[in-house]
Amino acid sequence: MKACDVVTANKLLLDIIKTNLTGEGLNWLEAWETTPDQINGIGKAFVMAPRKTGKAIVQLSALQLVALEDAGLAYLAQWSIDRVCRVWLLGNLPATDRDKLYAAIDQLFLSAEMNEAVALYSALPFLPFPAIWAKRCAEGIRSNIGSVLEAIMENNPYPAQYLDEAAWNQLVLKAFFTEKNINLIVGLDERSNLELSLTLTDYAKERWAARRKVNPQLWRLVGKFTNEEIFEVLKTGLQHYDQVEQRAIALAVAASDYEPAKDYIDTFPELKAVLAEGSLNWDKF
Repeated sequence: MKACDVVTANKLLLDIIKTNLTGEGLNWLEAWETTPDQINGIGKAFVMAPRKTGKAIVQLSALQLVALEDAGLAYLAQWSIDRVCRVWLLGNLPATDRDKLYAAIDQLFLSAEMNEAVALYSALPFLPFPAIWAKRCAEGIRSNIGSVLEAIMENNPYPAQYLDEAAWNQLVLKAFFTEKNINLIVGLDERSNLELSLTLTDYAKERWAARRKVNPQLWRLVGKFTNEEIFEVLKTGLQHYDQVEQRAIALAVAASDYEPAKDYIDTFPELKAVLAEGSLNWDKF
C-alpha cells in the first residue's frame, strides 16, 4: 500500500476496533491512544491485547464491508478482533525515530508466539518505514507454522512490493510446497520471472517422477516464459491426459509468444476449442 492508503487503512482498522469493543476493552484502547511513549510501551500492549479485546471474529456493518472492499482489504473481515487491534497498534506507532521503532518491533518478532507472529506479519503493509522489514519478511518464509506462512503469503501486499527476486521466488515455491492458496498471493503475475518458471518446471518434473499431481496454478507462472527447454516440460504435462493439468498448460501457453507451443496445443482439439471459447481463466483452477 502507498502511504496515503496506509493512513486510510489504519483509520478503517480503528473504526472496526471501536465498533467491536465495549467496556474494559474500549477503555483500554482509548487510554492507549493518549499514551505519551507508545514505542516503549508497545511490547506490553501487544502482548496484552487479546486479554483486553477478546478473540472473536470481527463483526462488520455493511458500510464497513464496502469500505474494506474499496480499500482492497476485504480479507480483514475474516480476522479476529485481537489481530485487528494488534495490527492497528503497530501501524500507528509514531514515525519519529526509525531506529527506536525498529528495535521495539524487531524484539516482538524475536519473542513472538504463533498468534503474535501472525499479527506481526499481517502488519507489515501497515508499518511505518515499510522497506526496513524486508529481511524480516524473508526470514518468515522459513517458518514451518502454517498460519504464519499464510499471514505472509496470502492476501498480503507486502512481499510483492518489497522482497527481492530471490526471496520472492522462495515464497512462491514454498507456497506450492506447503499447498497454500496460490490465488491469494498478491502480485503473483506481476512478479513472475524466468528464474522462478525454471525452478517450478523442475518442481513439476519431481512431482511427476513421484507420481504426484501438480497444482495447475504452477503453469500460470511458467507460460509466458516458454522457450525450447520449458516447451519440452509442457509437452510431458500435456501427455499425462489429466484434463485439469492439460487445460492449465493450454491457458499458460496462450499467454506465451512461443509459436511451437501454440501450434502443439492446436493438435489437441478439446484444448483448442476451450481456448477459443474464451471462458477459461485461472480462477477456474
